Amino acid sequence: MRQFPDGFLWGASTAGHQVEGNNRNSDLWLLEQLPVTLFKEPSGLACNSYEMWEDDLDLAQSIGLNTYRFSVEWARVEPERGRYSQEALDHYAAIVRGCRSRGLEPVVTYNHFVAPLWFTAGGGWLSPDSSVLFASYCTVVTRALGDGISWAMTMNEPNIRNILDHAGLPEFLHGLLVRMLQCAEDELGVERFRGVQFFLPEDAEAMRDALAVGHRAARAAIKAVAPHIKVGLGLAMMDDVAVGEAPALARKRRDCYDTWLELAKEDDFIGVQNYSRALFGPDGLLPVPAGAPRNQGGEETYAPSLANCVRYAHAQTGVPVFITEHGLSTADDRRRVEFIVASLAHLHDVIESGLPVIGYCHWSLLDNFEWVAGYEPEFGLVAVDEISFERTPKPSAGVYGAIARSNGLSHIGEER
Repeated sequence: MRQFPDGFLWGASTAGHQVEGNNRNSDLWLLEQLPVTLFKEPSGLACNSYEMWEDDLDLAQSIGLNTYRFSVEWARVEPERGRYSQEALDHYAAIVRGCRSRGLEPVVTYNHFVAPLWFTAGGGWLSPDSSVLFASYCTVVTRALGDGISWAMTMNEPNIRNILDHAGLPEFLHGLLVRMLQCAEDELGVERFRGVQFFLPEDAEAMRDALAVGHRAARAAIKAVAPHIKVGLGLAMMDDVAVGEAPALARKRRDCYDTWLELAKEDDFIGVQNYSRALFGPDGLLPVPAGAPRNQGGEETYAPSLANCVRYAHAQTGVPVFITEHGLSTADDRRRVEFIVASLAHLHDVIESGLPVIGYCHWSLLDNFEWVAGYEPEFGLVAVDEISFERTPKPSAGVYGAIARSNGLSHIGEER
């Protein structure tokens, strides 16, 4: 038995727009409905979790977890600028209480990619007052939830678009992105429509800088209301590996990680969110090695990747690491089981070496709406029927739950 530290947080993650459904006042809801769109399908009712959130908490508890990560939807809390919905605030406060009553530590993400339509139509993060608007929202949410939470993330993966750009967007997708944003601008009669995931290459530097200011402002707002809350952000991280000389790897780290790792030095923790690795050679990104396991998106899955990212994040920041997302999109749940066990074995080695790791939240509790890919990717520990919304735990939920209950690994597997 390899034991994890006492008090280790074992959780599963969700995100509001991806599971709740009917997030009609949001910017992404508009983009999903446009006649020209990158989205394979609209989110619709998603997993109907706005209505079935108690079922989801019951599932997390029955699996054996002690932590549940979810996001508050800004578009529900502030559907119009300056008008806050008490119903939405009460809803999310009920989720926090529901977590506590089930022995689940609530981990709250204040912004998981999606913003109110009014915010993005008014300039979004590129607007001069974006950080003030976000901080005001964070203040209101913290007043409603703060007494019940100890862990908060201001933002989810503010660097994700930079990582996708470094991977190289096909030209046809870039063209479709341009047309989708133009379609949104025409629909709303606005000059510019840009979101965290959807902006043009020339916006990248300004978007990064604005999000960084937004993170600082949000952290200050949360701490001002509830100083006890530990605050960080969730950073998308690939296990980037140099094969010989690899100048492109250094460029990727500069463009995708450096700003956020520097910011995290001021935070209480750094959230690591890892799914795959990328190999770099003298001429840039290398293809996935022949025969290497891949996820449904075609990326290489490599069990040591999580541990490698934890080492890198801690070395760069010096703050404790919280694994806020990690998982595998696959229709073969046996692969998910193997990947979880092998990845946690490598993570245990990191912890044994003395690195401070707070906990591990698997992505995701449910098969859900995976942005432009729609409902095809299967990340969940639990399957969801698209018509009845019936939840069916997969074998991986049982294996992961046994690990969480015992706070350790009794059978160590390694991906060769």
